[in-house]
Amino acid sequence: MVRANGAVSLRELARVVQTSEVTVRRDVRALEAEGLLDRRHGGAVLPGGFTRESGFPQKSHLATAEKTAIADLAAGLVEEGEAIVVGAGTTTQELARRLARVPGLTVVTNSLLVAQALAHANRVEVVMTGGTLRGSNYALVGSGAEQSLQGLRVSRAFLSGSGLTADRGLSTSNMLSASVDRALVQAAAEVVVLADHTKLGTDTMFQTVPTDLITRLVTDEPPAHDDRAATELQALADQGVQIAVTGASGSPGGDQVPAGRRAPLPGPRRGHVPGSSPLRPAAGLGDPASPDRGRVADLRRR
Repeated sequence: MVRANGAVSLRELARVVQTSEVTVRRDVRALEAEGLLDRRHGGAVLPGGFTRESGFPQKSHLATAEKTAIADLAAGLVEEGEAIVVGAGTTTQELARRLARVPGLTVVTNSLLVAQALAHANRVEVVMTGGTLRGSNYALVGSGAEQSLQGLRVSRAFLSGSGLTADRGLSTSNMLSASVDRALVQAAAEVVVLADHTKLGTDTMFQTVPTDLITRLVTDEPPAHDDRAATELQALADQGVQIAVTGASGSPGGDQVPAGRRAPLPGPRRGHVPGSSPLRPAAGLGDPASPDRGRVADLRRR
């Protein structure tokens, strides 16, 4: 299946072979040890290390439930009449579909998919960058895209990527995409990263946003067995990144947080824009003296 499609999700593998994701994960780990595939983004891809990047068709089928929940939560950050930038990616595409309902919004993007999602929104103005089309992710890249962003200033940038770690921040496998994402970051007063739990702890070749420039991370709750993602999430919180967790792990029976519920972790509000709507602190986390300061908020239903 990986050879035919380039990538496949653990959920799809479990469905095809009619077994649990735990069993599939163990077998994928064994296949990776033999050099037959790489584990990546909640699934498996053809071997390629840091430099390989899955195309849009492959990415669009990975962690779809998680991306939808993340987009729902992130859309609640955007206010009427705001000006924002939205980078390329399947998760940001999901976000754009929800932004079509925000009146008076101005969206600057280098993504054809984001622009397409907003093309018929009557009260949303879409501004495209220039640049050269990169067909694998339908994004405009290169010096033309970067130059068109010079002198731009917006309230927030919403970005995704290939991996996220506390040590290096957000990263991607393509140099041209990374360069444009850095230009998008320079145009924004604060940076919101959209990344599902499968990207936590994954490090790829080109850094796009260092951790100290990430204001907020919107993600889903890692499964109980995913110690790497949980550890990385805590490390990001310890460095001051505000975390909003959807509570949707994507696995059957996973806890779901009601729509609109937000739980940021404490940390400096870097680049806060006056008049913007910060994420609401979870109970007990707003007090600097609170014993829970620096811990990932437990959003599971009691």
